[in-house]
Amino acid sequence: MNNVKNVFSIKDLENLSGIKAHTIRIWEKRYDILQPMRTDTNIRLYDLASLQKLLNITLLHDYGYKISKIATYPQDKIPSLVREIISSKTAKSHAISEFKMAMMNFDQELFFNTYNWLIAEKSFKEIFHQVFIPLMNELGLLWQSDTITPAHEHFISYLIKQKLLINTEKLQILKQTKLDKVFVLSLPMNEIHELGLMYLNYEILLHGYKTIYLGESMPIENLKDLKNHFDSIIFVSYLTVQPERDMLDGYLQKMSEELLDETTELWYIGRMVEFIKKEELPERITTFNSITELVDRI
Repeated sequence: MNNVKNVFSIKDLENLSGIKAHTIRIWEKRYDILQPMRTDTNIRLYDLASLQKLLNITLLHDYGYKISKIATYPQDKIPSLVREIISSKTAKSHAISEFKMAMMNFDQELFFNTYNWLIAEKSFKEIFHQVFIPLMNELGLLWQSDTITPAHEHFISYLIKQKLLINTEKLQILKQTKLDKVFVLSLPMNEIHELGLMYLNYEILLHGYKTIYLGESMPIENLKDLKNHFDSIIFVSYLTVQPERDMLDGYLQKMSEELLDETTELWYIGRMVEFIKKEELPERITTFNSITELVDRI
């Protein structure tokens, strides 16, 4: 069965737009801004066109337009106004909305058009920090609230990964300018959330260092082999959901025993880092609460 959403509840609209369901109901009743479908039991349902309209209205409203005024505009004026007012101030929120619509419609063309519009004004690094990171954070919440399906999340993640790979390749062909250490990037066993680690690989290359990217589900004993090839290694691990909390201490202990010495460091980042007892860590182990914090340390 096809379980991909193209009809949404009012709660879905709240999650996707940030406008409370109560407010959406008031806007409908007073200003007729949306015309929901109704089930036999009178439950509101909305299509993709309604979602797009609400996202546009949200941007206009944030920009200072009154809902009573927006409600008087012809159907085609709202997207036209959005295009007119987009500036560096509103580009982030507009781009995130457009990427959400691309995801909900499985619309690669909209993704690429939005990305190309951004890259004409911003660097890839700026796009990733200002747009992609907030977008992925939102997607995590949308997935948890059952507003989007895994198909939506995989679709948009793959497109972002494509852009990361293209920009990473441009750096890989350049000669390294910093030779005092090598970064080895990997994920623990059963960890498949790779996007953050891929971006760190891009950032480290951008700083002029050599990277060895090993990716997901890398056994610790295989990481040890790298020490036969390189001196002064920093092993970077991104802990999003693995190892699970009750296995975390054991994982850190094994990583320390197998890899840590006077020529190596261990860097950890990701959601599971909050459960690490940082006061008990050896000196050459460092944890980071965000990508920005880690990048500042490079």
